Amino acid sequence: MSDLIGIAVIVFIVLCGLFGLSRLSKPYDASVEEFEKRAQEGPSLMSAGLSGLQKFLDPAEQKAAEVQEDLRQGRYDKKQESGDPPEAGETNDDKVTNGESDA
Repeated sequence: MSDLIGIAVIVFIVLCGLFGLSRLSKPYDASVEEFEKRAQEGPSLMSAGLSGLQKFLDPAEQKAAEVQEDLRQGRYDKKQESGDPPEAGETNDDKVTNGESDA
């Protein structure tokens, strides 16, 4: 009998969780003013603090953020940073000399 009570409690908890998730996932109607206000607010203090903590805990995150900012600005690699086109006769760093390898 106690097994049935335990199973009933577990089923009840799962059903409550599913019900709660369904309530959270429903979209709500926001007025144009409310939408614009939230869009202008930008990131909250909590998300700014969490991103700072993430940069501290994972140094690669800072490099990734810099790369993403470079991509937004249109720089895809370090060679494009100067903004000048390559000079005539310049080649890539991977040079092949007469088809011979360095073996």
